[in-house]
Amino acid sequence: MSKLDPNKIVAIEQAIAKKYGEEAIQNPRNEWDEEKEKEYLKQMKEMYAKTRQNEVSAQKIDINGFKVSKKLFNRDSLGICPVCSSMPKRTIDDVCMLKFNCCGHCYIKYVEGREERWSAGWRPEINKE
Repeated sequence: MSKLDPNKIVAIEQAIAKKYGEEAIQNPRNEWDEEKEKEYLKQMKEMYAKTRQNEVSAQKIDINGFKVSKKLFNRDSLGICPVCSSMPKRTIDDVCMLKFNCCGHCYIKYVEGREERWSAGWRPEINKE
């Protein structure tokens, strides 16, 4: 590899400075100090924390063909099954409660294969004692 002529390098730097200004040829380290370094590191930590948080909340779980966001799995908010009055215990129960407003057992018994009728409002008549 041949070495460049120092006069040619100076000429190139002068041309760049003339076209884009003196800031274009300055070394970035000239204006960098400890305070700017600390601020930069703080901003990087915040950005990576937000990125990790978004990745976790955006993760999807495949459960029996349903893609459900991980952040939707909050058992406290799901309550009881309105069809049979049982408490959701399994992950499939959570998925069915979110999609069909019934537990996994009721989904298999009443909804599976009859989704259109269920969506139209049909519900079984169950004697709740």
